[in-house]
Amino acid sequence: MNLTEYLSAEWRPALGCTEPAAVAYAACLAAAQGRGEPRMARLVLDARTYKNCHAVGLPNSDHKTGILWALALGAVLPDPTPGLQIFGSVTPEALTQAARLLDRGAIHVEVDPSRTELYLDCTVACAEGVGRAVLEQEHTRLVRLEADGVPVPVTSAAAGCDGGDRVREQVGRMSLAELAALAASPTEADRARLREGVAWNLTMAEHCVGHLPPGFVPGAEADPWLRIPRLVSAGVLGRMSGEPLTVMSLAGSGNKGITVSVALTLWGRHGGHSEARIEEALALACLLTTATTQKLGTLSAICGASNAAGIGIAAGLVYLGGGGPAQMDLAIHNMVGNLAGLICDGAKIGCAMKAMTGVEAAFRSASLALAGFGIPETDGIVGATGEASLANLGRLAQRGMAGADTEILDIMQAKLG
Repeated sequence: MNLTEYLSAEWRPALGCTEPAAVAYAACLAAAQGRGEPRMARLVLDARTYKNCHAVGLPNSDHKTGILWALALGAVLPDPTPGLQIFGSVTPEALTQAARLLDRGAIHVEVDPSRTELYLDCTVACAEGVGRAVLEQEHTRLVRLEADGVPVPVTSAAAGCDGGDRVREQVGRMSLAELAALAASPTEADRARLREGVAWNLTMAEHCVGHLPPGFVPGAEADPWLRIPRLVSAGVLGRMSGEPLTVMSLAGSGNKGITVSVALTLWGRHGGHSEARIEEALALACLLTTATTQKLGTLSAICGASNAAGIGIAAGLVYLGGGGPAQMDLAIHNMVGNLAGLICDGAKIGCAMKAMTGVEAAFRSASLALAGFGIPETDGIVGATGEASLANLGRLAQRGMAGADTEILDIMQAKLG
């Protein structure tokens, strides 16, 4: 694997939160197999995807939120080709059609608690014909398509076969030294792709400063320890509110993409580092965010914007500061020993505060690591190496907090009743 292959799989454009976008994409694929106006849509999905669709805003929807609207809009949109940018095609007419489906009680959602990875099984009944689309593991990974119960061949393009799951597994097995070496080998095209994502994510953050109270995000002359985490929070808040701006997602999450790229780029520029070195630090931060995501799970009981993205930022800051794998180990220990257990209770505007917390923790963790300080392995779940600490964090997320996810889902579903 080279950096180009990695970025193609993990550094990808998205409009709005990736989980409701995937729901709309699945519904649009299913509806395209029928004929005539959609009459009913039914979705079976995993609990964690449901959690991330529960309260999040949808772009171009006149401030609509949640999974029922995502499903209804996907069923009436004409073309699934945009993938995770599907909300870019929402029109007033589509909103009217979707509202009719909702008013008739024709939108149905069921959580399958046995599914532990991303799973979307969507059926749409049209005036003439019924379509079905199934996505698994990744947001655009189409594994089954049916028209009137008859399987439809799935092309590699339609299946979203970008190798994302394979790439994530590869990155998750690499050592810190290997990740640093890979990050230091970008082609000019890789650098251009990184810059493109930074520009989109900075635009989102700066555009959404007004979503926060006046003066909360200080001007460019302010202390970067104060300004940068708050600017990150503005970007995440805007995205969770459904602002219709494309961002560059990272490891399946636009919030991770915003958090990593805005924090690391602005810190590097404030420190006077060259753009080339900032790009290499960003590549390392992305890689470590992916490695951590692989340990936690794509959709996790633990907040990815603070933990996975925060750990990536901490390593990138150490790189900018001239540190090597030993200092990166310390930075990871500091993050794991500090933020482990910060829950994910779905995608929503509160993610903005969690992302801000992750950036602030990353700044402290990297600063301490560069000074030679790290939480020792005798403490709690901290390991002897950075990789060991990440493995312990993953064990906590995937096994130890399974019950927490069930309780979170029950609390969220009780709010609907």
